[in-house]
Amino acid sequence: MVPSPGLVNFWAWSPVLSLPSLICPWYWQKEKRPSYVEFMETNYPPGFSYEDFGPLFTAEFFDANQWAAILKASGAKYVVLTSKHHEGFTLWGSKYSWNWNAVNVGPKRDIVAELATSIRNRTDLHFGLYHSLFEWFNPLFLYDASNVFKTRQFPTAKSLPELYEIVTKYQPEILWSDGNGNAPDTYWNSTGFLAWLYNDSPVRDTVVTNDRWGVGSICKHGGYYTCSDRYNPGHLLPHKWENCMTIDKRSWGYRRNTQLSDYLTIEELVKQLVETVSCGGNLLMNIGPTHDGRIDVIFQERLRQMGVWLSVNGEAIYGTKPWRTQNDSVTPGVWYTFKPKEETVYAIFLNWPVSETLVLGDPKTIIGETQVKLIGHKGQLKWVSLGEKGMTVAVPQLTPNQLPCQWGWTLQLTNVN
Repeated sequence: MVPSPGLVNFWAWSPVLSLPSLICPWYWQKEKRPSYVEFMETNYPPGFSYEDFGPLFTAEFFDANQWAAILKASGAKYVVLTSKHHEGFTLWGSKYSWNWNAVNVGPKRDIVAELATSIRNRTDLHFGLYHSLFEWFNPLFLYDASNVFKTRQFPTAKSLPELYEIVTKYQPEILWSDGNGNAPDTYWNSTGFLAWLYNDSPVRDTVVTNDRWGVGSICKHGGYYTCSDRYNPGHLLPHKWENCMTIDKRSWGYRRNTQLSDYLTIEELVKQLVETVSCGGNLLMNIGPTHDGRIDVIFQERLRQMGVWLSVNGEAIYGTKPWRTQNDSVTPGVWYTFKPKEETVYAIFLNWPVSETLVLGDPKTIIGETQVKLIGHKGQLKWVSLGEKGMTVAVPQLTPNQLPCQWGWTLQLTNVN
């Protein structure tokens, strides 16, 4: 089943990327960007390799129950944990990743199992797993790539066995594939695996997948489309999609040298959420935990702020569908969602009007029947029709302490065409 519109979800922890906290191994070891090479030469011993970071990934402060509580407070409806990123380190004790996994090296813990258990026992979130198909420096993958993928040693010995392993062992409800390595889906045998996943696997009746299963599949084939990182088209798409983005504007992993300006504000995050849901998408909001297992305080604050906003405005987000128009044609910063069964339209406005009136250019009112309510505020609001289409709503005069929430507000419109 494709995720219903209006869900919020969080993509957490690419573990080994959190170890150096400043270094992407691809930029350091493959592209050899001068700033990365210089940083490693200045701060680490001669001959230090990326594999040497493994024992330094300790996760001593990782508390799955605490993570579950934070995610629950955020208002998220599902969480996607990075089980393995492009460097190949697995967060479970994979028998196909010998001595390069969290059970054998570093934490000596099955991170996937711990978080899955806490999420399922303590929240109503759906549990999902991210998995990278390719690995940057795996010799088997590099051999296949040198043969223009005419050989298939890597997917046969590594990638596909891992996928079968995590699905069978952890039974994720979302499987978030990534990293095709410029290889076609035939190299990965994606159709064969997906046939098993949807017909014979233990999650065949519940699992949802994305669109990253080989060159040419993205934005074309999948339960939902991701199209590109930070994809936010601003208009309605004919297929379910997801906006996969980061709170840290410059990185998917944790960075020790971030500045406050590097993080999206809660206003910017609410705007991303509202725009995405109005256009029929879900929001995948990435956080990058630390090597010692913590969700940094600023990430915790953003997640809890989102939860506070959703506690008031959630009915305009969860279980909604796109309306006939996504954003208002007259007033900027107004986005619409819709609940067909309730015949309710929601107008989410991101700027509180200083004129004490809000002009909506698209609802068609019905005299004597249309009702307008500010969610979180008691009573009906007065409105005036603008003719065949449009209305002016009288916004209540409220002090900051009387506002139902911050960062964005919602009008509930009933009996409008």
